[in-house]
Order: sequence, then C-alpha cells, then structure tokens
Amino acid sequence: MADIRKYGVLRHLRSDANVHVTRFRNGKIVHAGRGLAFWFWPRSTSVAELPMDDRNMVLFFKGRSKDFQTVAVQGNLTWHVVDPAVLGNRIDFSIDLIGGRHTAKPVEQIESLLTGMAQQIATQYLAEGNVHELLDAGIEPLRVRLERGLADAERLKAMGLEVAAIRLAAIAPSAELERALQTPTFEMLQQKADQATFERRALAVEKERAIAENELNNKTELARRETQLIEQEATNARNRAGGVREAQQIEADGEAGRIRTIDQARLEMERERMAIVRDLPPQVLLGLAARELAGKLDKIEHLNVTPDLLAAVLDGFKNGGRAA
Repeated sequence: MADIRKYGVLRHLRSDANVHVTRFRNGKIVHAGRGLAFWFWPRSTSVAELPMDDRNMVLFFKGRSKDFQTVAVQGNLTWHVVDPAVLGNRIDFSIDLIGGRHTAKPVEQIESLLTGMAQQIATQYLAEGNVHELLDAGIEPLRVRLERGLADAERLKAMGLEVAAIRLAAIAPSAELERALQTPTFEMLQQKADQATFERRALAVEKERAIAENELNNKTELARRETQLIEQEATNARNRAGGVREAQQIEADGEAGRIRTIDQARLEMERERMAIVRDLPPQVLLGLAARELAGKLDKIEHLNVTPDLLAAVLDGFKNGGRAA
C-alpha cells in the first residue's frame, strides 16, 4: 500500500519496491515504475498500484468423479504479474489518493479468475476417473494437469499474469464416502488384529502345554531315577547282607576249623595217651585210676574200695580217662 501524505494543497506519494506504480495526469501516463516517490496535484492526478511480488492463494473446490462421487481438492496456487502495463489496462488497480488503498478489489478478481480456471481443469480431470482410481493416483497427476493447463492459458498471458507454482494438499472424498472406503481397510486390519490375537493366544497355549509337558517329563524322569535309586539301594542292601553272610560264614568256618583242629589235637593226645596206658602194668593203672578218682572228689569221708569199683575205674580210664 502506497504511503500518501498531505502538504497543503499538494500531496506526496511513496511506494514500496515490490509494487509497480503508474501515475496518470489528464489521462496520460506521467510516471511508471517500481518504488516511485513523487509530488502530485490530486485534482488532476490518478494513480494505479500493481503488486509485483508472488501472491499465494488457497485452492478449494469440489468435483464429481466418473462414478458420481463428490471429491474435494485442497491446495495452494502462487501467481505474479508479468506485464503490469497490460494488466493495468485489464483490471482497475486505482488507489485512493487520500488513504492509498485500492478503490476496487483487483487482487480478489484475479484470485477468483484463477480459482475458476483451476476448478474447470480439475473438474474435467475428476470426471475422467472413478473415485478409487483418483484416490489411488494421488495428487501428482492433477497437479501436473493444473500446471500445464494454467501455463498454456491464453487468457492469463493476455492479461499479463503467470502462475508460478501449484501445490496440492489432498484429494479427499466426502465424509460418508471416506468412511465407506475406510470400512474394508478397517475390517482387514481388524481381521489381522484378531488373527494376531488368536496366534498369540495359540502360542501362549502351546507354551503352556510345552511347560506342562516339560514338568511331566521332569516328574517322570525323577520317578525313574527314584526307582533306580530304590533298586540300587536294594541291591546295595543285598550286597551288604551277602557280604555280612559271607563274613559270618567265613568266621563260622574259621571257628569250626579251629574247633576241629582242637578236637583233632585232643583226639590225638588221647590216642597217644591210650597207647601209653595200654602198655602199662596193672599196678600202675590202678594207681593212676585212684589218682584220677581222687581228683574228682571234693571231700572223702569214707572210702570202700572193692574189686568191682576198681574194675569200673580201670575200664573208664582205658575208654576215655574220665569216669562219670
């Protein structure tokens, strides 16, 4: 916006470097250029101010697909003035010489024109495909179509305008259609989630079964080892008992052998003794018998020696040397 100051009957205008100012006096161009500053007489002067920088505008319009579904397009368009003299002849950019503002709305007119042209190209593009095809293709084909269509537009060239860039944010269906299109995907994702839950539960059950089976195997192994331990302990007990029996048998055999040896020695002694006694005279035998008898008596009060008694003692001495 130009800065206009009043000094008495004269006024001074100072413009920014990004605007093109055209000064008319009595219907003729007196000054034209960017960033001008001049004094002027308001009664005979008119001024037009055109923006020379890039201007951004929002694109939002709706179209209908080939299968009669409503589709909305959102984006951003950048335009700028190429020939301010031509554009100034086509659109009124006159400014108020008091406040420096445009008396009309030239920028809104240009944006309305660009919006209409872009919508016409986009509507034709949307009508060529089904909604699934449009959504699958994305924004790039439409952006290229808009860029080419507006760049080749003779009307814009004739007005001294040029589209610098087009950026699209999305091609979106209506809310009801979007929910309908999302339903199969949601169902598929839900099925995958259910499948994952089922697989997770099945895996948990399988792990629990494996744990239970492992515990059962451990118990079985422990029982088998316990059985082996019992059998081994029984074998050890039997072996110990056999060893004890063998030791006792050996000890008994040794004791029996010792007794047999003693008895054999006694028997040999008796045999030798009997052989000696057998060769002794009767008088000697009688004396020995009396001594043997006297050794077995604790107390003798009366002693009657008869021939029968002596015969019995002699027979006992000859048979074993001990009378009962």
